[in-house]
Amino acid sequence: MRTLSLKMRLILLFAVLALVTWTVASSIAWQQTRHKINQVFDTQQMLFAKRLATADLGDKLVKGQDVDLPGTKTLVDKHHRGHTDDDALTFAVFDREGHMLLNDGEHGKAIRFDKNAQGFTDAELKGDDNSWRLLWLTSTDGRYRIAVGQEYDYRSDMAWDMVSGQLLPWLASLPVLMLAMIVMLTRELRPLRRVAHDLQHRAADEAQPLSTEKIPGEVMPLVQSLNSLFARTQDMLVRERRFTSDAAHELRSPLAALRVQTEVVQLAGDDKQVRENAVKNLTTSIDRATRLVDQLLTLSRLESFTSLDDLSPIDWPELVAQALIEQDATAHRKGVELILEQKGTPPPMRGQPLLLSLLVRNLLDNAIRYSPTSSAVRLTLSPTGLCLEDGGPGLTADHLSRLGERFYRPPGQEQTGSGLGISIVLRIAQLHGIRVTYANAPEGGLRVLLTF
Repeated sequence: MRTLSLKMRLILLFAVLALVTWTVASSIAWQQTRHKINQVFDTQQMLFAKRLATADLGDKLVKGQDVDLPGTKTLVDKHHRGHTDDDALTFAVFDREGHMLLNDGEHGKAIRFDKNAQGFTDAELKGDDNSWRLLWLTSTDGRYRIAVGQEYDYRSDMAWDMVSGQLLPWLASLPVLMLAMIVMLTRELRPLRRVAHDLQHRAADEAQPLSTEKIPGEVMPLVQSLNSLFARTQDMLVRERRFTSDAAHELRSPLAALRVQTEVVQLAGDDKQVRENAVKNLTTSIDRATRLVDQLLTLSRLESFTSLDDLSPIDWPELVAQALIEQDATAHRKGVELILEQKGTPPPMRGQPLLLSLLVRNLLDNAIRYSPTSSAVRLTLSPTGLCLEDGGPGLTADHLSRLGERFYRPPGQEQTGSGLGISIVLRIAQLHGIRVTYANAPEGGLRVLLTF
C-alpha cells in the first residue's frame, strides 16, 4: 500500500485539527453566548416586571375587564418601527383571582395564570408548544400578579446569530488557509526534494557531502548523519582499495620466491642437498607470506574501528607476563634473554585485552628480531606506563621519524619483515589513548615507551 507523502499528511492533519478546533470553539462560544444572553434578558425581564409591579395602576385596571394594548403593527407602520421584534418580551397583569386585566396585545393574552409561581419559571402558553421563560411578580400593593415572558427560541436565535456572525466567516476562510498552507509546505519542503534528487542521482562511490543550505533544523540531523555515513563509507572504500593495493604489491615478492623455490625443487632431480635447501627456502617464503597476510588483515580490521566496545579492566602485569611466555621460545632460539622488571603498577585503565596483548607481542617480536645473539630485551612496568629496551643497533633520527609508516623498513636490515608491525602497535595504542614514543636508549638499542 502506498504511503501518503509528508506534505499530504501535514495538510490532512492541519485540516482535521482546524475543523476539530473550530467545532470545539463553536461549542464553547455557543454555550457562553447563550449564558450571557440569558443573563441579559433575565435582567431585562426583571427590570420590566419591577416597573409594572411598582407602577400605580390603581383604578386604571377594572376588575373583570380585560384590556388589550394595541399591537406594534397597528401603532407604527413597518417603515418606522426600527428594528423592534414583537417576540422580544410579552406581559400580562392579573388580579389575585386570576382574571387577566392587562396584556401587551401580542402573546401576553396566552399566558396561563399561576397563583403559586414566584420568580422565573419555564412554561408553555395557550395554543403554543414552544417553551417560554416567565417571570412572576406581585405588585407592591399586593393587588396584582404580573407575568413577563420571553420565548426561548428568540434567545437561541439571537445566540446563534451572534455566534455564527463570528465563526462562519472563519470557517469560510478555511479553504484559503488550506491553500496558503499547501503553498507554504511546497516551498518549505523544497530543500527535502533537492536532497532526494541529489541522493537519487548520486554515484555509488561519491564522497561529496550533501548541501545543507536552507535545510530545516528538524531535518538537519538527518542530512548531517547522511554526510557522516558518506564520509565513513568513503573511508572504508579507501581502506579496502589501499588494502588491495598493499596486498597485491607486498605479496608479489613472497609469491615470486615461492615460484622460484618450486622450480628449484623441480629441477633439483636427485640432488638431495639442493632439494632440501629449496624446500627450506620454500617453507620460509610460505611463513613470510602467511605473516604478511595476517598483518594486513589485522591492520585493515583495526583501521575500520572508530572506537572500541566491550572494554574491561586491564591487568598489565598478567598481560605482559603472558606475552613474555608466548615469545620465550622465539627468544630462546635467537639466544635473546627476556627480562621483566616491575617498579610499580600502571594506572588502572579499560581496554580490549586481546588487542593490547597483540601490541605487546608485536613489540617483543620486533625487539627479538633486531637484537643480536646473547643480548637482552628488558620490559619495565612502572606507575607511568610500560618501557621496552632491546640490544639492537638503534636508528638514526630520520629513520625514527618514519617509524609507523606502512611497509617502511630502515635500510640495511638483515631480518625479513613487512614493515607493518609498528603500524599495528600505533593503531592499537591510538584506539586505547596510549602514547607511544620511540627513541634510542643511552646504553644502545631502541627504547619504546608506552605512556598511559
